[in-house]
Amino acid sequence: MLKNLLVATGLGLAAIGTAVTVNAAGSSEGHADAMKHMDWSFNGPFGQYDRDAAQRGYQVYKEVCSSCHALDQLAFRHLGDKGAPFFNADFPNPNDNPLVKGFAADWDVPDVDSDDGSAMTRTGIPADNFPPIYENEIAAANANGKAPPDLSLIVKARNGGADYVYSLLLGYDHEAPAEIAESMGAGSYYNPVMEGGVIAMPPQLQDGLLDYEGENAPAATKEQMAYDVTQFLAWSADPKLEQRKRVGFGTMIYLFLLTILLYLSYRQVWKNVKH
Repeated sequence: MLKNLLVATGLGLAAIGTAVTVNAAGSSEGHADAMKHMDWSFNGPFGQYDRDAAQRGYQVYKEVCSSCHALDQLAFRHLGDKGAPFFNADFPNPNDNPLVKGFAADWDVPDVDSDDGSAMTRTGIPADNFPPIYENEIAAANANGKAPPDLSLIVKARNGGADYVYSLLLGYDHEAPAEIAESMGAGSYYNPVMEGGVIAMPPQLQDGLLDYEGENAPAATKEQMAYDVTQFLAWSADPKLEQRKRVGFGTMIYLFLLTILLYLSYRQVWKNVKH
């Protein structure tokens, strides 16, 4: 029985490792030549988000990306949750976090007038979800040629994950091959990271586009802004990543100690029995 338990435990751990390996390999297939592979802080069993970068990344999203792309799966209060970019231990309830309140107040959210039921907008509060950018997908497509994707889960939704998002934002500095250039219509751009090489979104980042806040903030180069917004979007796609890794590590220690105890118990119980 003990032998079976040890085998089962070993197979389970091996399966976890295999799943991680397969996922990493599968997420990087395609666009291999154009993809930039970064050493992200949140990679690995002990990885964590770069909170300073994620905070700057929210600024990039707000000032650059939010004109077209929504964050449907997030509420403003999520920005102040434990483990989030703007978590403050003095405000365990993110609804009380003054930074979160300020971010919410920057947005107008749709609502219904309680008197006559007519549509209206009001200033956002932390409990609100990030509002839609367009009324519907048809309006989004009419404004952009194609409805821009929601960015809440974009890092999880694309092969290559964070590398894909980062590389796509910086992938415009390439000349389109002749066979692709001939088929590109007006309002389309060449980006080798995009499947097919053609994208409707024009280049979004340029050096000095933003003024980062803070005395020690880095210069807002294209590369820095792409890195920062990718950190923010990686968090939005998996806000519980750090908690999950801590629980996983604790579980691995527990299983290891349990295996040792079971083995010692086995030796003690059967020590006088000939095999």
